[in-house]
Amino acid sequence: MPRKRWIAIVSLFVGLAAGVWIAEDLKVWQPAAAQNAPAEAARATNETQAGGTLPAPRQAAPMPSDLSPDEQRNIRVYESANRSVVNIDTKTVEVDNFFMMQREAEGAGSGAVLDRQGHVITNYHVIDGAQQITVTLSSNSTYPAKLVGGDKEYDIAVLKIDAPPAELFPITMGASDNLRVGQRVFAMGNPFGWEGTMTTGIISSLNRDLPSRVEGRTMKALIQTDAPMNPGNSGGPLLDSHGRMIGMCVAIATRTGANVGIGFAIPIDRIKTNIPELIQKGHIVRADIGIIDVVETDSGLVIRRLKPDGPAAKAGLHGFRIVQRRAGNAAYNVVDRSNADIILGMDGEEIRSGVQFQDKIWQHKPGDVVTLNVYRGGKNVDIPVTLGGD
Repeated sequence: MPRKRWIAIVSLFVGLAAGVWIAEDLKVWQPAAAQNAPAEAARATNETQAGGTLPAPRQAAPMPSDLSPDEQRNIRVYESANRSVVNIDTKTVEVDNFFMMQREAEGAGSGAVLDRQGHVITNYHVIDGAQQITVTLSSNSTYPAKLVGGDKEYDIAVLKIDAPPAELFPITMGASDNLRVGQRVFAMGNPFGWEGTMTTGIISSLNRDLPSRVEGRTMKALIQTDAPMNPGNSGGPLLDSHGRMIGMCVAIATRTGANVGIGFAIPIDRIKTNIPELIQKGHIVRADIGIIDVVETDSGLVIRRLKPDGPAAKAGLHGFRIVQRRAGNAAYNVVDRSNADIILGMDGEEIRSGVQFQDKIWQHKPGDVVTLNVYRGGKNVDIPVTLGGD
């Protein structure tokens, strides 16, 4: 990101101080009606938490005839998706190294129900490091959750709760491959602890790149929107005008930490691709070419180290060599760089940096064949490499 930009990219995650402030504020502003909930609602909640069945859902109120088409659409989106959106609360034990004392930190985020088996999708940063995770459904039932699988770089995590199927309403998945700038979108979640919140805006831009939570990596091709997002929206769905999830809210650009109309979401097609691996294996299986380290030069990427018996080594690529030499009775090792191959490109595309090279590899799956164009012995050579898996 250019240094001249003033914006700071921040995760939409509310920490301990904000969480405490919200909790105290809710005590002051909670309506009296909410403080004296009907006995039927209390009994229904108790039955649900005890593993019973939910009462039959209420019939939706008829749509008022004097609403505009835009208002009717907004209401339909909210009512179709709200029961699929969840609130996620976390507790983390931190150690104060100065006073040698433990203290609890609390956080909050959002998520969406994936299936009736209890899988929930959210951002990895929402639950990163948490010792305790709880998920609250639209029915107000709360369940402990466990992390099934996650990926820090893509900022995606799948949780699992043991809730009755009758309480679980999977979000309707859309597609992100045909989105257009100007398209109306809706963000739903738990901003500042206010559950069931929906905001609306448009897609402001596509294919935005932001720094990943993994140093030196980049989150690519994100959706930019002006639909207001704030701390606590993380992991919540970005919806189209049919109530289908087309992205997952992940970050905002701001000076103050609050919304200024620049938010970002992970495209749903990327999430759908990775969900099966996260559930089955606990992590995303990335392709591996077996090149451990390269040196960036004006001439290309000089291979420094290869993984022994890795895909690149098996394909005949060369890195630095360790050569033993003697001076009198003493033996010493020197690094011979003259034998190292220089990577110029891959699959017909010029490669200029190590990050670009790794990104290109991770666009593939284990078993794919890529062709490296390397400079060796004074000439260019094309070498096919069959990728392995990490």
